[in-house]
Amino acid sequence: MDYDNFFLGVDNMAESVDFYKNVLGLPVKFDFRDKGMIGFQIGENEPAIILKDRHMFPDAESTLWFVVKNVKDTYSHLKESGHVNFMSEPYEIHTGLAVEFEDLSGNRLGITDYSKQ
Repeated sequence: MDYDNFFLGVDNMAESVDFYKNVLGLPVKFDFRDKGMIGFQIGENEPAIILKDRHMFPDAESTLWFVVKNVKDTYSHLKESGHVNFMSEPYEIHTGLAVEFEDLSGNRLGITDYSKQ
């Protein structure tokens, strides 16, 4: 596994974009504000900080995603362990599949694959 992206829920997208872009000086990696998300590049790394608009994603939590080879296989393995509380079944995203879960302290994590590439 490797890091994928860091998701942060925001209440005011315009103010948050201004903060990350103009105060922190992070360049925009992609802009899907029409879908409620904008990504900011962090150095030369592939993972980005992705802001999720809580008006479009009311349950948006700070979430760290990891890349796995196959979401369905990893999901099945983790589910069978009986120690992982998944938020949903795996679902399609632009690049492949993803699913989120919580650790034992309620921190939100996720796994994704790049099966569409």
